Amino acid sequence: MTEYRKVSTSLGEIAVAEAGSGPAVLVMLHGGGPGASGLSNYHQNLGTLAPRFRVLLPDQPGFGGSYRPTEADLAERSITEITADALIQALDALGVNRFHLLGNSLGGAAALAIAQQHPDRVAGLVLMAPGGGWLPFGPTPTEGQKEMFRYYNGEGPTEKKMADFIRTMVFDHKQFGADVVRARYEASLDDSHIAFYHLYNSAFGKRGGMDPLWKDLDKIASPTLLLWGRDDRTITLEGAQIMLKQIRDVQLHVFGRCGHWVQLERRHEFERLVSDFLAGVA
Repeated sequence: MTEYRKVSTSLGEIAVAEAGSGPAVLVMLHGGGPGASGLSNYHQNLGTLAPRFRVLLPDQPGFGGSYRPTEADLAERSITEITADALIQALDALGVNRFHLLGNSLGGAAALAIAQQHPDRVAGLVLMAPGGGWLPFGPTPTEGQKEMFRYYNGEGPTEKKMADFIRTMVFDHKQFGADVVRARYEASLDDSHIAFYHLYNSAFGKRGGMDPLWKDLDKIASPTLLLWGRDDRTITLEGAQIMLKQIRDVQLHVFGRCGHWVQLERRHEFERLVSDFLAGVA
């Protein structure tokens, strides 16, 4: 059973879905695509993970049911800085001191920032193609990043644009039918989320991309598992080399025939690897 609540922080309300009652807390942070949220990105994994962990699925600022940062907020601080601050406040309000942390893409950047700033609180760290810790070998923005930027521009969101976006996120788009496209498209139509996304894309461009979290990878004290799709066209595998070199306790698992959404395309292997890795973390 999944519970959903709003948690007050000094920045605004953070929506958090919760499932399971295991002895350890696992915080799972979603990526930054249009219409993303904690529950929409990870609901299919709860059947396996919830019996083992107390799973918390926050909606990051700007997404799902959480508050929307303003233009002034995004001019003052990056979305990663804002998110890390808001999430730590939300976890404090929930009485969660020490936890495992998992993040994908934009959520991976927030997970990196939290692990760097609060190394005593993050027991185990799982990163799936995280932003900010990756140095691209090829041109940027990548194919997947271009689709994210394009989605709300021009004529605005359409089901075809959502289908194109999903196609760049995965290796085999045929496994995601029209119902998946329609659900994600409908989730992307919230007016306040659209307004935020324009501000977010503008701020992203002005800052020249993600925060350079790769500069402080040596500050991560948590045992770290990197999960990557070999065929990721959004945050490419080649850029992971600096993470393997600089994070103290790190291992990498690469999935062939897999794109940016490991938790969907290689669901059962993802769940097994995460469960086994975190079970071995004190």
